[in-house]
Amino acid sequence: MTDAALQRATEQVLAAKTRPLIQVVTFFDEPTFTATHVVFDPATRRGAIVDSVLNFDYASGRTSTRGANEIIDYVNRESLKIDWLLETHAHADHLSAAPYLQRKLDGKLAIGREIATVQTVFGKLFNFGAEFARDGSQFDRLFGDGDTFAVGEIPAITLHVPGHTPADVAFVIGDAAFIGDTLFMPDYGTARADFPGGDARALYRSIRRLLSLPAETRLFLCHDYKAPGRDHFLWETTVGDERTKNVHVHDGVEEEAFVSMRTARDKTLDLPHLILPSVQVNVRGGRLPPAEDNGTRYLKLPLDVF
Repeated sequence: MTDAALQRATEQVLAAKTRPLIQVVTFFDEPTFTATHVVFDPATRRGAIVDSVLNFDYASGRTSTRGANEIIDYVNRESLKIDWLLETHAHADHLSAAPYLQRKLDGKLAIGREIATVQTVFGKLFNFGAEFARDGSQFDRLFGDGDTFAVGEIPAITLHVPGHTPADVAFVIGDAAFIGDTLFMPDYGTARADFPGGDARALYRSIRRLLSLPAETRLFLCHDYKAPGRDHFLWETTVGDERTKNVHVHDGVEEEAFVSMRTARDKTLDLPHLILPSVQVNVRGGRLPPAEDNGTRYLKLPLDVF
């Protein structure tokens, strides 16, 4: 990670004060507690979709595009042009709908370039075989730390923020940052770091990097689980609020204390309900496994591994 990338992101946030702010409309999938963000430049009507959800019923093995269709209806109703389908990482709690959205709306599918590391780990775990590429080629664009792009005329920059997984990235678009699974709302804390390739120490440093952005930076989260005492879902906060109020990592919490807390807490957590189907699909860029000779697609269930 380079300080130069963070400095450019900071300058971008500050410069956004003099431009039309990026617009964000969020679709929340309560079964997976996932927030999908439709992000667009109000001047050009060009946009991106961040961290989409393909509905999946584990018991029946059936998929549905119900949630994705709601997004498509919104995009069409608002006359938006989608240029990007952005994934902050290969999710372990929901299947991505990005390929379906791409077929319907176009746009480039993009993720952090360290996805190749995640593909190598899970390609071996699921014994995918040589036909499964482990080089990120399932995606149209692999972003590295500091790589820039644009949503309409609004500049965007990618920050590599590993820890939850090795491949997590945050997208800073104008004055808003889409930070995936790094931070939750201040009253809920931070993401886990115990998946293969996860690292609590790296997560702390990534979080502190994000919290070095200007205090007014809007942060859009990928998940919310409603903290105790809160009866509604939230997915937007600010750098300033996280620095002063986050129950796990507010200003003054040192790295060793965070690593100790996060490691102990992670040992008490169950695996996400959809981790096995989600990872198999998401390392393929959201595509379902290829059909076998009987025309049916299958997901694997590794026994006695986790």
